[in-house]
Amino acid sequence: MDRRQVGTSGLRVSALGLGTMTWGRDTDAVDAAEILRTFADAGGTLVDTAASYGDGDAERVLGELLDGKVARDDLVLCTKAGVRHGPDGALRDASRGGLLGELDGSLERLGTDHVDLFLVACPDPTTPLEETVSALRLAVSSGRTRYVGLSNFPAWASARAATLLAAADGVGLTALELEYSLLQRGVEREAVPAAEALGLGLLAWSPLGRGVLTGKYRRSVPADSRAASDHLAGFVAPYLDDDGAASVVEAVATAAEGLGRTPLEVALAWLLARPTTASALVGARTPAQLHGPVAAADLDLPAEVHAALDDVSGIFLGYPERW
Repeated sequence: MDRRQVGTSGLRVSALGLGTMTWGRDTDAVDAAEILRTFADAGGTLVDTAASYGDGDAERVLGELLDGKVARDDLVLCTKAGVRHGPDGALRDASRGGLLGELDGSLERLGTDHVDLFLVACPDPTTPLEETVSALRLAVSSGRTRYVGLSNFPAWASARAATLLAAADGVGLTALELEYSLLQRGVEREAVPAAEALGLGLLAWSPLGRGVLTGKYRRSVPADSRAASDHLAGFVAPYLDDDGAASVVEAVATAAEGLGRTPLEVALAWLLARPTTASALVGARTPAQLHGPVAAADLDLPAEVHAALDDVSGIFLGYPERW
């Protein structure tokens, strides 16, 4: 698995990143250990987690595995903060106190004195962006993290944050983590051009279109799938109910059949070939689910396949993006 530079920074990560959203909930410690070992043996380095995953359980499981199963220095740890679960549901909190407090909790659960990349999980409309950026600056200057970035932020806010951070010597915005796949190319309207202009690397979450691009939903909903899960069905539903998405899935399946590969491999290979993609984050719930993504890391799609997939999944660029 090749290592890629994240934007113009000195940070390098594996082409595939390992997501841990299900760890401590749908993935127990035994399976998590096997997944992490398989990922590391395949050359994977980037492990993506968050303080909010399982209310910290994902980080606890990962921290226990770093104590003997896999060496901390062999991994690039990325965690996120800015979302807390309260009695009324999820609460966004990108304040200085909220972000740094969650980061300290993450470090304790992970059993390390620093993470390699720290991200703000999503915009917080109640906190000035200047305050959020000041927390990122302090996270770097205090040694809690080596690099910082944003997740799920619009392009204008990412550009503004990068400008504010650029005023501080030695601290800059490094990465944007956004949903990106053949079924979600909206980031290409403004976020991708902004990342290219600002020298930011793009970490793509849900690169398989929330599992739909694997083709497993073409005929029915498997009983053990996310779409059949009480707490994840709503997450998958937008792409299952979209006729346009079905056309893309069929095109991916046709390309996979012609290449003698799987739809999963084709979908990932398309994304990994996009110029701003530093890493595609895959979330395997079981050890067996990791084998497919690892196999995709060495697939180079023919130019005509790329063009066909670009065409069938293309998005409308309106005013003013088309200019």
